Amino acid sequence: MSARPGNLFVTLGVAALLALHAALALWAVSGKSNTADEILHITGGYTYWHLDDYRIHPENGILPQRWAALPAVFMAPPFPKLEGNAYWKTSEGQPVGHQFFYETGHDHFPMLMAGRAMIVLFSIATGVLIFCWSRRLFGTVGAFLSLTLYALCPNFLAHGALATSDVCMTFFFLASLAAWWWHLHNPRSRVWWLSALVFGLAYVAKFSAVLLLPMMVLTAAARAFAPGALRVFGRDYTSRGGKFGAAALSALGHGLVAGLVIWAFYGFHYAAFNPALPPADHFVRPWEVLDLHIGFSGKLIRALASVHALPEAFLYGFAYVLETAQVRSAYLNGEYSTTGWPSFFPWAFALKTTLPLLAATGLVATLTIRRWLAAPGKLRTDLYRVAPLAALFVVYWAFSLTSHLNIGHRHILPTYPVLFIGAGALGAWLAARRSLLLAVLVLLVGGQALETTRIAPHFIAYFNALGGGPANGHRHLVDSSLDWGQDLPGLKAWLAEHDNGQPTYLSYFGTGEPDYYNLGTRRLPFVNGFKIVHPYVPLEAGNYAISATMLEHVYSNVRGPWTIELEKEYQSLRALEPLFADFTRDPARRAALLKDATETQWRRSWARHDILRFARLCYYLRVRAPDAHVGYSIFIYRLNAAEVAAATSGTLTEWRTLIERAVAAPRR
Repeated sequence: MSARPGNLFVTLGVAALLALHAALALWAVSGKSNTADEILHITGGYTYWHLDDYRIHPENGILPQRWAALPAVFMAPPFPKLEGNAYWKTSEGQPVGHQFFYETGHDHFPMLMAGRAMIVLFSIATGVLIFCWSRRLFGTVGAFLSLTLYALCPNFLAHGALATSDVCMTFFFLASLAAWWWHLHNPRSRVWWLSALVFGLAYVAKFSAVLLLPMMVLTAAARAFAPGALRVFGRDYTSRGGKFGAAALSALGHGLVAGLVIWAFYGFHYAAFNPALPPADHFVRPWEVLDLHIGFSGKLIRALASVHALPEAFLYGFAYVLETAQVRSAYLNGEYSTTGWPSFFPWAFALKTTLPLLAATGLVATLTIRRWLAAPGKLRTDLYRVAPLAALFVVYWAFSLTSHLNIGHRHILPTYPVLFIGAGALGAWLAARRSLLLAVLVLLVGGQALETTRIAPHFIAYFNALGGGPANGHRHLVDSSLDWGQDLPGLKAWLAEHDNGQPTYLSYFGTGEPDYYNLGTRRLPFVNGFKIVHPYVPLEAGNYAISATMLEHVYSNVRGPWTIELEKEYQSLRALEPLFADFTRDPARRAALLKDATETQWRRSWARHDILRFARLCYYLRVRAPDAHVGYSIFIYRLNAAEVAAATSGTLTEWRTLIERAVAAPRR
């Protein structure tokens, strides 16, 4: 029997929207360098497949890493030499990734783009789930509104085509709760197996899957209080306690399946280090270091490790996440912290959510409250219908508000499908008012499309008008919310178009390699300077390209107020500048200087000088309007000799006058 024409048009419409989503996402990243985490995901995934070794990047989900690296397995690029490789010996993912991407003689970019295309499949699958869930709740019109808002969302266009775990985990949160809720209403064994398998896959997608447990508890409680028997493992349960207990028994079975899935993804090996390969000294942060900081949780994980309950790399990765999430440099609205703020993610949500989605969410909330006030009996029914979505939203946000890991808006992406699905209610409520429905749909869909068009292809840098737009995004958030190291190709294009014959200085945040793009820049402090011996660089008039995260000094040990003590230290090191230059350029003088101090001492001195000089310069640049930007993540300043001198070598009075003059200047 042929499909009904209506269903065919629906299928074609969904396919068109998802194809547009995938095309936009891949087009955008085709002009971007690898973001900070992608080098880790693909390198880690490749070592899992190619070497059957799990030392690299165990703190992230093994599933998205294997998935993104699968094309690389077929491309068979050369891998760095392992024998005598100090970084391999100490499990350091970024240096090994740099070797893999940039030092083995192959072009990494086809491998990177193939990995990105693999993750797009998860983004497409997330869209399918959003459409199906919204259609079930609110009908076809509402489902298309939900899907359109998702497909044109800058945040999912930004991360939907990156070889990272964020969109993958978003999919598995939604899929696991959907399958679990289906299982609680359908006694068929194949539904249980589907739910258990998806639950297990979630645990190898990202360690945040542990939040599924309280979400499942809440939905099981909702099912226990609902009428109707719950059938689990061939037996019916009718009392509330019985139904909740049956759900707990089912969840235990889910856990056993999850354990089997975890073992399978690690090749059923306990040991993280392949004994056939050059041995490791330890993980990147030794177990003993983690044990010092995670208390009872650490003892429990070590106990599980002692009996080989789960693979070593999985247990270590979970411990690593717990330890590093406690203290991490963070930036919000010009302030710095190492333990974060409860307000971080609400701010990130408010600044990086599109205005049409905010409007749709506000309108749905208003109409829902009016509905409940008019008919109180509908409150319980409505809440039951959306119980798994409500559990996802409430639990995830409760966790986010208490999290110390405040490094990126991407960490709350799993809550957005709830908003997209909820927006579908507008289609159901307004279906009887066709003219009003059309106006609302045009405003929401048109507004979402306009937001996307304005920011394309720089989707990571999206900020709405409440935060002053993307040009002012760095005043609120940086790191993966804006500047993840993605704009080296854009910088190359800008320099080629605006060559003024002056030198260009670069301070870069990320794991890309400027030399791959032949930028020819002079290096200021980098976050990933581990592979380059950092020379002394005198500063002259020229082009200064500064990544937003570096401009705000998020990961610098010189941030916050510039104190008299810092100024004294800097001036004492400035007196050594001629010697730094001689050490770098004159072999005879270098030999003489090595009699006064070791090479390590000289390098440490000029590295400290470099950081202090850069911090002093950035105090000025943060109030001076940039002359241009690249993708909103790299700011370009064309500085003359007088500016450079006053900012980096002038007296405190000259420096202060320069800053005051920049503050008073009209914004361009």
